[in-house]
Amino acid sequence: MKAAVIVLADTETHGDMGRVANALEFAKELKEENDELEIIFDGAGTKWAVELSKSDNRMKPLFDSVKDRVAGVCDYCARAFGVLDAVKASGIPLLSEFDRHPSLRTRAARGYQLVTF
Repeated sequence: MKAAVIVLADTETHGDMGRVANALEFAKELKEENDELEIIFDGAGTKWAVELSKSDNRMKPLFDSVKDRVAGVCDYCARAFGVLDAVKASGIPLLSEFDRHPSLRTRAARGYQLVTF
């Protein structure tokens, strides 16, 4: 299986936290099955790339278990949601393949299933 897990959830509600937890659990399952996997933080989800990198975030261990599969964070959205500098400080790459956004079309064309959370 080839999957791109795309985190779009905001950081504002308990439901948003549940969505990102499910995204990370799905990514962990894919990784453990040696599936091809990319994790992308896009839209409001760019804020999660920063939150999950914080040492006091309770989901950090789960994030760390799949961090090597993080393709990156949308460059445009990181700017729009005010987290560009924090993303840069986290060391997670910025993606700007199509109009400063990640190219989901390219991934789909390479056979990746796009799964959004």
